[in-house]
Amino acid sequence: MHIFVTGGSGQTGPTVVAELVAAGHTVTGLARSDTTAARLQSLGATPHRGRLDDLDSLRSGALAADGVLHMAYGGDYADPDDLIRRDCAAIEALGQALAGSGKPFVSTSGTLVVRAGRVSTEQDAPDPHSVAAFRIPGEQACLGFAALGVRSSVVRLAPTVHGPGDYGFIPALIAAARRAGVSAYIGDGANRWPAVHRADAAVLFRLALEKAPAGSVLHGVGESAVTIKSIAAQVAQMLDLPTASLTLEQAAGHLGNPFLARFFSLDVPVSSEHTQALLGWAPKYATLLEDLRTGDYFTPQASIRAEQIWLHDGPHEHSHS
Repeated sequence: MHIFVTGGSGQTGPTVVAELVAAGHTVTGLARSDTTAARLQSLGATPHRGRLDDLDSLRSGALAADGVLHMAYGGDYADPDDLIRRDCAAIEALGQALAGSGKPFVSTSGTLVVRAGRVSTEQDAPDPHSVAAFRIPGEQACLGFAALGVRSSVVRLAPTVHGPGDYGFIPALIAAARRAGVSAYIGDGANRWPAVHRADAAVLFRLALEKAPAGSVLHGVGESAVTIKSIAAQVAQMLDLPTASLTLEQAAGHLGNPFLARFFSLDVPVSSEHTQALLGWAPKYATLLEDLRTGDYFTPQASIRAEQIWLHDGPHEHSHS
């Protein structure tokens, strides 16, 4: 298939593009700059110049393809309405270009849209009061195209998509431990997070494009319930630091970002059993704790990038894609 991809040059995107190319698919990727275009070309993809808010460019890319993978997500997290508007406009433009074609359209969301405090499945409705509720309208917009002759599906990624070059939540936790001299968790640390290795996520995106039924909600989760305390303990071991329990207010100061403290306090375990059975997806790469022991999370470069993103640029710069 010829796949048009948005977000192919971000954190998860290059691994997905490489997986698609290795599987024999042709990839065209949205490129907003010369740097982005060069990165896509190095992965074996053809750049398609444009931006996420350039709807004409999105339509033309989708019209020329056999399927679309939408991973890009941008804007200021302090303005959820703008995030929703931008994402839904992009999804509508891409989906309308595919209407009536039966072609696949895979969009990206996150498992943090589900209800906290219990193990959620793909069949559970998203929670409008969740911390990531701003992703729900995009999910609904994409899935709505299933009734318009599009094989649309949504992949909800775990909040931690780990692997080389990660600049998401976990590097922020490590950077805070370095600064404070203690690896912290909130309360008793028993709250649970799902996680997935980036290479496993890439396989899931490929399988979704190849065979996910129209209207499918898929969970990109390799591990359903990793406790924050176990993550903090592994970080402490690697840095030879003590661990400590903090209140939510203390954690905001420790992390330097109230947004991060709120996320690390969540108990949001998620199952991917249905996704694995439906698509024959079998996560096989390193677990999160294994990656923390053997990956590149503790290099100086990793800490520098985490500091830049979470303390200087802000959370609006963070994206799975």
